[in-house]
Amino acid sequence: MKIPMGKLPLSIMAIIICTVVFAVLIFTEDLSSITGFKLKSCSRKHTISNSSKKSAEDKEKQNTVAEDDFIDEDKINFDPNDCRIEEGNWVFNASAKPFYTDESCPYLDNQVACLKNGRKDSEYLYWEWKPDDCILPRFNATDLLEKLRGKRLMFAGDSLQRQQWQSLVCMVEYVIPSDKKSMKLDRSLSVFKAEDYNASLEFYWAPFLVQSNSDENIISNSRDRILRVDSISKHAKYWIGVDIIVFNSYIWWMNGHRMKSLWGSFANGEEGYEELEALLVYRMAIKTWANWIDSSLNKSSTRIFFSTASPSHMKSADWNRKNGTYCYGERRPVARRGYWGSGADKRMMKVVSSIVGRMKVPVTFINITQLSQYRKDGHVSVYAKPQGKALTDKYFDCIHWCLPGVPDTWNQILYAYL
Repeated sequence: MKIPMGKLPLSIMAIIICTVVFAVLIFTEDLSSITGFKLKSCSRKHTISNSSKKSAEDKEKQNTVAEDDFIDEDKINFDPNDCRIEEGNWVFNASAKPFYTDESCPYLDNQVACLKNGRKDSEYLYWEWKPDDCILPRFNATDLLEKLRGKRLMFAGDSLQRQQWQSLVCMVEYVIPSDKKSMKLDRSLSVFKAEDYNASLEFYWAPFLVQSNSDENIISNSRDRILRVDSISKHAKYWIGVDIIVFNSYIWWMNGHRMKSLWGSFANGEEGYEELEALLVYRMAIKTWANWIDSSLNKSSTRIFFSTASPSHMKSADWNRKNGTYCYGERRPVARRGYWGSGADKRMMKVVSSIVGRMKVPVTFINITQLSQYRKDGHVSVYAKPQGKALTDKYFDCIHWCLPGVPDTWNQILYAYL
């Protein structure tokens, strides 16, 4: 029987196909033995095309908040050694509820109550920080108060440290009956007490950590400020006996000029000062602080934290808005990964890191700088009332933060460490 041209019986075609497949398999096996590369069978889950993978990844990013609903954040075992807090991104969560409002918290300064002072947009309240390689435990006010039972937690530093203190007070005060809490405000030391827990949240004003002539009566002209770079006992006597201290000193050093420095006590007068580069004076001041910590505090009974620099956002060109007005009108964080503007000096951060690395008493850094770098939208801007006077559009506060706002995230991180 003649087989028509161009046509083969099915049985012969099947034999040919099997032979070809068998040859391919042999060739592949030989290739594997030469190169060490092995072809792996793909499950159905991995047979998605590249375009489909990209689409799935985009969808996954968009649904980050929804996926977190399946995680019990109250039971997360947070290990700071396994988590780089500063690496992550801000995720918008429209369903998130702020821990407090500028109306609900009676301890909030008017100067940082942005919504109360006329800010119309509120999107800045709904951004949540999501680290890449860990999950921050959900903040629990009652749990924190239990951890602080019978203890004192103090923030010591400048006005930004005061903001973090106010934020934490507002984050916990609502769970305490009104007759079981109290606040005592003072120029140097302010104390919030939770009576049932025998616990206190305190703030001590020491913008340079070491002594200066601007500690009590603030000297507005930074060129007239004089620092005693080797004198710290006036402040440090308030730190003795505190169980947990969160230190910070940064923004008052960022004045752009040389700083007047003295050695010894102000009892000897203010004559004989030297004008030195700010970075050098900062190093001397941090060494004085570190030496006092090592020689005066018991590392088994006192836990020490140091908050890294809170960045300012004074130059809109930093985030490619050349015609912008400082941070005014900004409504979204910087999206560019790893963004670093001109509002934080890495040299100063390295000074602290190098000195802390040689200390005997362990110090834990609360690394707030990188995550705060993105938040050009979170500052007070024109929505403040310093000394009871409303700001005009000629003054923009792109240093301090609206509350509620970014400092609440700093306290979530502190809570995770505690």
